[in-house]
Amino acid sequence: MKMLHTKEEDLKNRRFSKAMPMKILVIEDEFSIRLGISCTLEGAGYKVMSAENGIEGIKLFEKEHFDIVITDLKLPGADGIEVLKSVRDISHDAGVIIITAFADVKTAVEAMKEGAYDYISKPFDPAELLIVLDRFIKHRGLELENIRLKEEVKDKKQFERIIGVSPVMQTIFEKISVIAKTDSSVMIYGESGTGKELVANAIHNLSPRKDKPFIKINCAAIPETLLESELFGHEKGAFTGAAQRRKGKFESADGGTIFFDEVGDMPLSLQAKLLRVLESHTFERLGGNESLTVDVRTICATRKNLKDEVKADKFREDLYYRVNVLPVTLPLLRERKEDIPLLAEHFIELFSKKTGKTNLTLSPAAMDRIMTYEYPGNVRELRHAIEMAVTYCNGSIIGFNCLPAELRGNGIDKNDDILTREDLSLTEKVRAFEREIIAETLEETSGKKKEAAKKLRISRETLWRKLKEHGFPVPTTDLED
Repeated sequence: MKMLHTKEEDLKNRRFSKAMPMKILVIEDEFSIRLGISCTLEGAGYKVMSAENGIEGIKLFEKEHFDIVITDLKLPGADGIEVLKSVRDISHDAGVIIITAFADVKTAVEAMKEGAYDYISKPFDPAELLIVLDRFIKHRGLELENIRLKEEVKDKKQFERIIGVSPVMQTIFEKISVIAKTDSSVMIYGESGTGKELVANAIHNLSPRKDKPFIKINCAAIPETLLESELFGHEKGAFTGAAQRRKGKFESADGGTIFFDEVGDMPLSLQAKLLRVLESHTFERLGGNESLTVDVRTICATRKNLKDEVKADKFREDLYYRVNVLPVTLPLLRERKEDIPLLAEHFIELFSKKTGKTNLTLSPAAMDRIMTYEYPGNVRELRHAIEMAVTYCNGSIIGFNCLPAELRGNGIDKNDDILTREDLSLTEKVRAFEREIIAETLEETSGKKKEAAKKLRISRETLWRKLKEHGFPVPTTDLED
């Protein structure tokens, strides 16, 4: 019996390449089908072994490592579901593809919920099998890359929640390490959701001030009438409602760091007072005369271009040069897409713990979509998307349709979510398959009905009828193509 391994342990030891062709086990009781599949796979460069029943196949799998198992659903001795369960018990690495007759599609769908990668209905074109295998290799490649990236960031624990192995993020990490050792003012630039606060946290946590207070203030969230009191505090009776003396943010941050989030939104009337504190390290509470001295490092962040704000007389030029000593510009998420799989894995793990779900993985279609989406909301938007997907997914696979509408667009994945949706009957799933295939074919033929019918191997009359059934625009005359 093979030693059991976790999926990550198995994957870390596997690499798929032409130098090491995938090893495939074919389990099929019909000799002609078994021979045909084996010849097709060997012709494509795969190493193939075969078994004529489920028990023989399980014994072979126990003795040797296989990257993928292709098994018929109906087998003597042990059926395809038993084969699947045995494979999953022995190794989380190997993928399983189910071969099934059309009447057993519902059982194949159940097999996918048990961990099968995909299924193919008889009769099938050999090319279809090769396409599924190619998709499996790409999907497994992404999993391997996720594991590699996770290993790389294990040595960067000082950055904690800042995740990224892209070159641009490696540069950011290096800057943080250098900046943290100084006491100079830092300005963090970046659009909403890029992680400005996380960078500020990391700079403070790596600095000599890490054991001192880290005080945060959002300049855009506090009304102008209250912001001065928040920053500098006030004396009793300084204004209506000031029933007692209150410390401000600067006084509370003494010895540590104060973080001004969205400093570009600070009113001009307060910018001059902020500049004075940064230059002299002294201030007075609102309504008071006592001059207080503080030792505070400042980190600022903004989504705005402060140079443009200076030109527009919305930000003081002298304050700009005072806070912009060490600038850090954070990239958009779409500019570091190699970090997306790792971020997604991190958020899946985070929200899995909160929801009590385990062993969640993204389907190939869902992974493909999160990799191609543009993310106007950056990392924050990805986090919210994964939170929603984890919440709504059924089973261990996070499918395409679990993603938020913004990510899905008008898409639908016939090889993924239709299969796993429990709210659809077999008839509804077949109709959904048919509609998607027709839509894809029309797209391939640029809307030419005659050519589409030919590719689908149906008459134009049949195509027109199906177009009406599925709500497509239909030809108004026999001459329209």
